[in-house]
Amino acid sequence: MKRREEKTDWRAYTDLAWTEPIITAPEDYVEEAEIFVRAIKESSRVRVGTLLHLGCGAGVYDYAFKKHFQVTGVDISREMLALAKKLNPEVEYIRGDMREVNLGRKFDAVAIPDSICHMATVDELRKTFAAASGHLKPGGALLVVTYVSEDYRDNNFVYTGAKGDVEVTIFENNYIVRPGRRSCETTVVYLIRRKGKLEIHHDSFTAGLFPLKTWLGLFREAGFKVEQRKLKHLYDRFVMEKGEYVLRMFVGTGEEGS
Repeated sequence: MKRREEKTDWRAYTDLAWTEPIITAPEDYVEEAEIFVRAIKESSRVRVGTLLHLGCGAGVYDYAFKKHFQVTGVDISREMLALAKKLNPEVEYIRGDMREVNLGRKFDAVAIPDSICHMATVDELRKTFAAASGHLKPGGALLVVTYVSEDYRDNNFVYTGAKGDVEVTIFENNYIVRPGRRSCETTVVYLIRRKGKLEIHHDSFTAGLFPLKTWLGLFREAGFKVEQRKLKHLYDRFVMEKGEYVLRMFVGTGEEGS
């Protein structure tokens, strides 16, 4: 599922986190992760050996990242970190809030694919940028993958999977809150069958919608020269009907020796 970092009581990151490896296989994210790897390597002004992954979730991107970099993953959810450690035992995982984490060391690159897009306010975004840039070596690359308000549409997703006698189907509805169109509401319904017996769980949350100029401004404030690219089809396999889920990949690079 799309990653979320902003609040720890979201059930997908707590008591329902165990469903994550049932509905998503790490192999399904390799092609996507390789796009991010290439962007980081091409943009960085230093050789990238170490990568800090903020909002790492269950580690599905790290499954590919670790083949290129020495990875350190940070996430606020104990449950997700347990899944990540099981999938990637050779990766260092640390519990922390990506808006405030301070590991006391620098990395050649920092990646935040997806998780930052669910921050509620510009202040939370600014704190996350500060934490990321504070961990980045001069000349290193900061990769951020998110949606922008100009691209965002109401849409529905469905995720399915099975393991043993457990079957999981998850419906996700994303709705732009009107009037204003400055936030989006996500409602998730879980249908879980254990040996055929049905359980129904649900949750919802609201996140901010920010225009392109806000994202570009945050990169400039943090001292980065930024390039961007639209990613239109990463979630097509999950989008229902004729929905569209467009992401933007931003890669910011600072000056060497700055």
